[in-house]
Amino acid sequence: MGHCSGDLVAGSGVWTDPLWRVRVELLPVERELLRTWWVRRLAHVAHAGAAAWTTVQAYSRLEHSLGVLALTAHFAPDDALARSAALLHDIGHLPLSHTFEHAGGFHHHDLGDERLAELAPVLARHGLDAEEVARHQHEGSAARRSAGLLGLDHLDSFGRSGQVNGWAVEPAARLLERLRLVDGVIDTDARTAELLAGYAVNEAASQCAASNVVAYAVVERIARTLLAGAGAAARARIAAMTDVEFWALALADPRTQGDAEALRRRPDSWRIRLLRRAERAPEGAMEFVKHRLYTVLPTTEGRPSRTQAFADLPPVPIRWAVEERSARAVA
Repeated sequence: MGHCSGDLVAGSGVWTDPLWRVRVELLPVERELLRTWWVRRLAHVAHAGAAAWTTVQAYSRLEHSLGVLALTAHFAPDDALARSAALLHDIGHLPLSHTFEHAGGFHHHDLGDERLAELAPVLARHGLDAEEVARHQHEGSAARRSAGLLGLDHLDSFGRSGQVNGWAVEPAARLLERLRLVDGVIDTDARTAELLAGYAVNEAASQCAASNVVAYAVVERIARTLLAGAGAAARARIAAMTDVEFWALALADPRTQGDAEALRRRPDSWRIRLLRRAERAPEGAMEFVKHRLYTVLPTTEGRPSRTQAFADLPPVPIRWAVEERSARAVA
């Protein structure tokens, strides 16, 4: 009987990413990390956050992290430091990913550093230093973001989202054939750069759609309520929850039960309206703010790509009023 390449815990150690079709021979350190809770937990955290409840974008942070690992292994197969940094880059995410970082004053990079320190003995057994892994994560991602350039993290996000939402115009594996990695930045030809810009625009548009805005706003309100008055231990416990654990807490608390039940069953219980620059949300409405759109581009022949694709996107921050409809019935 053949082995199951999807069995990442007790399998053969060979795995093929289903999106990029990259065959990865897992290093011993990766096989051990995949048995740790901070990595296993990512299988229970939705990459799209609260929008996993209202859209078809329900894949996990683990699937995304494995995608970034596959891309790293494709471009740098012998770089154990970069590969471990890729696999561990999202371990600091809260339940429902980015959804309530603003509500609770958390930052997933800081939490990631704390959890990475807990994994230091695992890394050390394989000759890797946790602080070097953290430095690799921060220095690379910060430089790419500040320059507006596309790295492997966002490449996987755009590709995975594009496949699930139907705007991918060609198989990811074929797209990958035209990409190079230069100093951590994707470099490609002008036509492919424009295609990737289109993916970024579609991703930004989906994040500004009512299905996303409502879900994020409601969960942010739930998180603020649950965290209000919570001590340090309770806050840390909530930050370490999986999505299901967080949702069970929201459904059990009388203060949040109504919102949580309605969002699961009737997300159309709310409508959204863009707010003008100085306009305030009406009394009783939630205000949701989008602080960042990931309008990052590859380079072409080493120079930042040029595109008009982002011209119609609204400037950030973008603010909405999220208002409950007059009759919210939960069937």
